[in-house]
Parts: sequence; structure tokens; C-alpha cells
Amino acid sequence: MKILGVIPARYASTRFPAKALAEIGGKTIVQRVFEQASKVELLDKVIVATDHLEIYEHVKSFAGNVAMTSENHQSGTDRCNEVLNFEKEDFDYVINIQGDEPFIDPEQISALADCLDGQTEIATLIKKITDSETLFNPNSVKAIINNSDEAIYFSRTALPYLRNIEQKNWLTHFTYFKHLGIYAYRADILTEITKLSVSKLEKAESLEQLRWIEKGYKIRIVETEIESIGIDTPEDLEKAKKLL
Repeated sequence: MKILGVIPARYASTRFPAKALAEIGGKTIVQRVFEQASKVELLDKVIVATDHLEIYEHVKSFAGNVAMTSENHQSGTDRCNEVLNFEKEDFDYVINIQGDEPFIDPEQISALADCLDGQTEIATLIKKITDSETLFNPNSVKAIINNSDEAIYFSRTALPYLRNIEQKNWLTHFTYFKHLGIYAYRADILTEITKLSVSKLEKAESLEQLRWIEKGYKIRIVETEIESIGIDTPEDLEKAKKLL
């Protein structure tokens, strides 16, 4: 399988504009993501997809692969598809690597790439939830899966609801999973899903993957034990600096 890794790096962000260029320990977030992704041997190419000249020039400055994409994309998925369409090489799969996770572990990306067999349409990662704060945080998306390791649903709410059990005890009675926002798409499926109209479930939860499920696409689930650290706000950046 020939796999393209794409790192969407949008300039505008409601909570943290230009965060891709914010520095942690002398390197920008986007450079750290690119360097981590480049360690994955299963990726044939890694490229940053941006909509802003400043990010474009910055990636060029550290000799990274970069593509200028439209400012009008609604999601990283759309940005990945534009890159795929402009690539001269033929790729079987595209992995959408979050551009705001400077410490992403190459093993996480490899775990996802390992399941790409030509039959898998879409794949993504989950991690077991071990604390109530994450479980009941609406910014932490929960994944519900079936016995075939396929996604049934994603929600910002803790699902399933455990009837007759106090919420503080839910984690001791059921295994909940957090969704990690890294996706792998088969090339033809990526093109198809970017043409779909927004669905009712997607509008309700503000989660694009619900559009795909609602339309009948199968999302394969891969579990990881490795935690990811996303940078969504300036406060997250300060926490990351302390962690480093």
C-alpha cells in the first residue's frame, strides 16, 4: 500500500489564530508534527497542507514538503482531498495527521497504517478513558464501537448512559473510549466523502465523521494506549511547554 501523510495546518483558528507557528522549545508546532510524522516508515510521503503564505514559507524553511490549499475548506478532510488530487503520484491511502499535536507518537500513525489493507474504507484511533473529567468533557469525543471493531457512533456525550448507576461510578461499570482525531481514508473513499452534504447527525454533534456513518461508510477502529496532546488554546501551549 502506498500511503500519503497529510498535515492540515490552517492559519485562522477561533480559539488560537496562527497556532501552527507557535513555538515550543525552539520549534514551531507544525515543524514538530512534520518531524514526528516523517519518522513513520509506512508513510511514503508527508506533506503539510496550509492556506497561508506564512506557514507555507515556514515549512519551506525547514525543508519540509508543503502545499498551498484553498481558504474555503470546512475541514482537514477536504484539505487532504485537495492535496491528493494535486499529487502526481498515485496513493492508495491518505492519513490525516492533526496539525496541532506536536508530540504525536509515530507509533500511533504506524498503528493506523498497519490496518490499511485495501478493504478498509476509513480508519481512526481510540484510547480507553480512565478519568471522569475526560468522560464528561464535551470537547472530548467518545467513540462507540461494535464487535467487528467498527464505529457505531461518535458523541460529545458519555454514551451509553448507564441507568441506575451514579455517574461517578460509570468507569468502573463500562469501558469508554476517547476518539483521537487522526483518520486514514482509502483514496477513492476520500474523494467520495468530500462530496457528501452535511447530515443531521453531523449538525447535531458538530462531528463530520457522523456524516460518513449516516451515509453507510464503515469506519474501522484501532485502539492505542498512547495519549495524545492537542494544542487548542494558548493555555494548552503553556501546558505543553511545561511538559517538554
